[in-house]
Amino acid sequence: MTQPAPVTTAEPPVGKAGGRPPLGLRADVRNLSLLGVLAVLTVVGGITRPDQFLDTSNLQLVLTQASVIGVVTVGMTFVITSGGIDLSVGAIVALASVWATTVATQEYGFAGILFTAVVVGLGCGLVNGVLIAYGGMVPFIATLAMLASARGLALQITDGRTQIVTVQSVLDLGVPDAYVLGVPPLVLVFAAVTAAGWLVLNRTTFGRRTVAVGGNAEAARLAGIDVRRQRLYLYLLSGLCCGIAAFLLIVLAGSGQNTNGNLYELDAIAAAIIGGTLLSGGRGTIVGSVLGVLVFTTITNIFALNNLQSDVQQIAKGAIIVAAVLVQRRTARGSGEV
Repeated sequence: MTQPAPVTTAEPPVGKAGGRPPLGLRADVRNLSLLGVLAVLTVVGGITRPDQFLDTSNLQLVLTQASVIGVVTVGMTFVITSGGIDLSVGAIVALASVWATTVATQEYGFAGILFTAVVVGLGCGLVNGVLIAYGGMVPFIATLAMLASARGLALQITDGRTQIVTVQSVLDLGVPDAYVLGVPPLVLVFAAVTAAGWLVLNRTTFGRRTVAVGGNAEAARLAGIDVRRQRLYLYLLSGLCCGIAAFLLIVLAGSGQNTNGNLYELDAIAAAIIGGTLLSGGRGTIVGSVLGVLVFTTITNIFALNNLQSDVQQIAKGAIIVAAVLVQRRTARGSGEV
């Protein structure tokens, strides 16, 4: 008796008509698109302010400013990849910066300021992680509460006044004499954090677990991943990045203020999203996030050089976020992603 032919349900070959392009190819296309945007912005800046925008000192300033929010964005990328969100990053940066620049802390010099900034960031991240992972709170609510609390505590510590840094070894990191081959030390720290973040997300078990939790938390749990502990670690990582960013901001500004880190949560989330990190979790890219940071920082610099108001900058950033989310949704539907 003739056996019926088996029914096959194989997907069309990748890259051919009707099939999905590989994930790596889609990421490369996104990154190339962002590089194209940066090239266009460079041309615009060069045309509108040729004597200022292309000046070496201005380019160094752009990279230095990108370093602070860039470090925050690396941590935010991990959190969003896991399906979470952190609205408190700007407030944590503010709290860490003012706590690290109090008179009592500055008596311990360079090490005291750095240690305090990092510990405060980790402490806030720990609170967020415990509330979300073990307290069952929604990340939006938990981090919103941290935002309000950290801002309030930062204001209470400073009493609304700017705290000037008097530790010369900290201030020396921001002067041109400290540059390494023309590269500011803050940019080198940003590069190191970016490289470490890329390696952790793409080459370690921790990174694979982060993606798994963001893609399907229940499936990750059934596969043996401790989802709660993973989420706790992720918010600790975000807090650590905020502490490092706070120290970089102290070096850059030479002071600590309760208004530091204003709207950093917007910039970090926006940079991660336009870089290709999926807002619903399950996919993240450190390279794309960094390119997103550079795009936003360059836009801000061009606006400032052309004396455009800050409210216009925020409108432009909001429009970019909306456009990026719409593109993500369209791409997700077209590729069959959830």
